Amino acid sequence: MFIIRWLLGRIILLLNFIFTPKKRQRPIAEQAKVDEQTRALQLYQYAACPFCVKVRRAIRRQGLNITTIDAKQIPHQQTLVEQGGRAMVPCLRIEQQGEVQWMYESSDIIAYLNQRFN
Repeated sequence: MFIIRWLLGRIILLLNFIFTPKKRQRPIAEQAKVDEQTRALQLYQYAACPFCVKVRRAIRRQGLNITTIDAKQIPHQQTLVEQGGRAMVPCLRIEQQGEVQWMYESSDIIAYLNQRFN
């Protein structure tokens, strides 16, 4: 089973590389404003997870600079469980006015990003 999952993960990464979506182009001032807003966002993810790939593609399509964190790494995995409540990816950490919100589910994350940055 491990070999099948590993192989499928590599195929997903290869296809994502080949068919990378075009990055949205904004005027410099507008992109700087968006970059400032995205500093408070972090995406906890696994590299070969198909749902994480879906979210990363949406992030690229919108031209957002959101920090991605490998949730397989021990300190990040513990942070995700302790603060977010679940060891599930993708998970978007949203910090606004000192409040932290953890958003799970790829479709919810994409809808949030589309609503906030379109």
